[in-house]
Amino acid sequence: MKKSHLLIAFALVSLVFIGACKKDKTDPAPNNDVIIPLQTTVQVSVSMGTAASTLAILAGSGVTNTGSTVVTGDIGLSPGTSIGGFPPGLLNGTIHINDAIANQAKLDLTAAYNDAAGRVATDMVTLSGNIGGLTLTPGLYKSTSSLAISSGDLTFDAKGDANAVFIIQIASALTVTSGRQVILSGGAQASNIFWQVSSSATFGTTSVFKGTVIAMESISFSTGATLDGKAQARTGAVTLEGNTIVKK
Repeated sequence: MKKSHLLIAFALVSLVFIGACKKDKTDPAPNNDVIIPLQTTVQVSVSMGTAASTLAILAGSGVTNTGSTVVTGDIGLSPGTSIGGFPPGLLNGTIHINDAIANQAKLDLTAAYNDAAGRVATDMVTLSGNIGGLTLTPGLYKSTSSLAISSGDLTFDAKGDANAVFIIQIASALTVTSGRQVILSGGAQASNIFWQVSSSATFGTTSVFKGTVIAMESISFSTGATLDGKAQARTGAVTLEGNTIVKK
C-alpha cells in the first residue's frame, strides 16, 4: 500500500474514533437530584391528647400479633374486643380494651387525624410516588395519591432544631418496602414527625420507621419491621409479626 493511502486510512479511523467518543450535544444531561425547598411556615405539633399520647398502639377493630414482638408502651382498642398474641409477644405496658382510656384515646385520635389532615401552608411541598432517597426539612408535605419508601432511604433533617415538626399528609396508602429506613438527622425527633394516612399503612420486613402513624384504616408490620413512634389506626386493625415498637 502506498504511503498516501496509509495516511488517508489512518485519518478515517481517527475520525471514526473521535466521533464515537464525542458526546451528542442533544442528549440531556442526567439530573436525578430532587430539590426539596426550605419552608418558612413553622408547623406546631399535632396534639395526640392525653389518652392517645400514652399508647404505642391503638386500633379500631383489633390488634393481632404473631412471633416475638416487643412493644414498649400501652396498647388500646376501641370499639373492637380482641387483642391477641401477648404472649408470645412481650408488652412493656398495659392493655386497654374499651375502657375509659381506650375510648378517650379514640376520640383523641380522631381529633389528631383531623388536625393533621386539615393543615395548610402557602409554602407546603407536594410529594408523589417513591420518596426514598429524599431529605425532608421541617414543614408540611402533601401527596394527592399513595406514597412509598421503596428505592433508597428517607431522611428527616431538622436543621439543628430539636423541636422542628414534620407533617406528611397522604391522600391514600403508605408503603415502606423491605429493608428501607427512615433516618433522623440535624436533631430531628421521631415524636415530631406525623404521618396522616388516608387509607392504610404497610411496613415491609426489617424496615425501620420513625414517627406517629395516624391511619384511617389499618396498619400492618411484616416480620422484623421496627417503629420508633406510635401506630394508631382509626377504623381497622393493627397487625404485628415479630416487631419492635417503641412509643415516642
